[in-house]
Order: sequence, then structure tokens, then C-alpha cells
Amino acid sequence: MPGFSRLAAMVIGMIAICFGCRPVIAATAAELYQAQTIVTGTGDVNRQIGFKDCLDKVLVKVSGDQRLTQKTEMLALREKAADFVQSFRYRDRLEGIPIHDEQGTHDRPHDLTCLYKPAVVDKLLAQLGSRPWPGERPPIAVFMTAEQGARHFALTQDEQRGNAMRESFANAAGPLLMRVTFPKAGQLGGLDDKALSEADIARLDRLAKKAGAARALAGSIVWSDKELGWIADWRLADHGKTYRWQVRGVSFDEAFRVAMRGAAQILSGHGQP
Repeated sequence: MPGFSRLAAMVIGMIAICFGCRPVIAATAAELYQAQTIVTGTGDVNRQIGFKDCLDKVLVKVSGDQRLTQKTEMLALREKAADFVQSFRYRDRLEGIPIHDEQGTHDRPHDLTCLYKPAVVDKLLAQLGSRPWPGERPPIAVFMTAEQGARHFALTQDEQRGNAMRESFANAAGPLLMRVTFPKAGQLGGLDDKALSEADIARLDRLAKKAGAARALAGSIVWSDKELGWIADWRLADHGKTYRWQVRGVSFDEAFRVAMRGAAQILSGHGQP
């Protein structure tokens, strides 16, 4: 695995598993009404760019509706993004590493965290024809298969080839305050990776509950040389309806972000991703 030693990958995978197995807790206002992005330096120009990104993120996090960022009304709101921020803070991502030159002074990456008043964000959502997604966010069990040439496997909790993918899924779920878990191989009900990709979603929902989750997110990612990336297909059932969505030619990080944003949109009551 490029860039990671085998040991590092195993550690990352365990962290992701532990993240996914945490109990579901209703988000506090402090957690829900804040957003974070990465900016270059702490100057005003990049801060304003960060404010715009954080506005997009907090609206999607609070509502669960990923479509909001595509609305034409967002163009005007982004231009006033700074007006909606109650407070903000920086964290130097290279904290502890000395600055060596002038370029390092200006280009040092920082985490920018923006905090918002609930009333302000809720009012913006109403203007966009949306609403907050209150209450607990159900834990989701991921039933996914991966295929790259002759290499194929089910992304289970104990599949070492999926260490980086499990970490990536957890990273995709975090900004939406959602939790993902991965079934052990013995919790797949005897399904191999081929049968898993074709399994009825109702059956997977039952397996998800046995694994301690509330709902199953089913999917597959297949590497495509033609698309220069992964083709990802996702399925999730809600209130008797099965939703399907797809993304093509992306990294698996983006494939999992699309999966989680789609799941949030469905479970928050905002319909088809």
C-alpha cells in the first residue's frame, strides 16, 4: 500500500473500526453547529475562502441535505459567509514543526473551525427551503465489495486489505456526525463477495441489526481504467423504498463521501441523492 507501512495500515484500520463501533449519541448543538476546513495560512483572503467552505459544510451537516450547496441562492450566501460565523479558531496542522523559510510562514496549513448560532443556521436553512435533521443519527453497517482487476473482497471488519478503506469511510461519516460499522466475515450470513453485491437490501438490513447497527448501506466499488478511477454503486432502504445512486471515475475517498452524503440525504427525509 503506497505511502504506508503494513503496520501503520493495520493501526489505521483498528482506529477506524473503533470509531465506527462507538455508541450512537444525539449530537449536541456545539457539535452540530460547527464546521471545519483546511486553509493556507491565517491571512484574511484564505480565511474568507474557508468561511465559504464551512458555510457549505455546516448547512449540509445540520440538514443532511447535500443538494443545498448546488442551489443558486447559495451564491449570494457564500459572499456573506463571514457574517454568519459566530466565532472561529485555528489549529496549526504542522504544530511542533519549526518554520524554516519565508514560504513556510505564508503557506503553513491550518484547520479553520467555524462556530455558528443554531438560530442563524436554522434561518438560512428555512430560506433555502430546508430544515434541521434533529435527533440521533442511526449507525450504519456497510456491506460493500471492492474489485480491482483480479483482486476482489468484501469490506469486512477483519479484512486486512480494507484497512485504508475503513479509515476513509469513517472520515467520510465524521463531518456528518454519522457512525459506520463493518460486519465481521462471520456476520455476512454465509454470503461471499459476489452474493453480497446481489443480496436483497431487506436481508442486509436484518444482518445490520444483528451486527448492532440500525440500517444497511450496500454498495460496490470497481476500478475502471477507462474512467481513471472507481465506479461506485450504493443502495439504502428507508420507509419501504430502496434508493440507488452512483458515482464514476473518483478516488475511493470521494466514493465514500458520496455514499455517506447520499445516506444522510435519504435518512434526513430529503429524498433521492
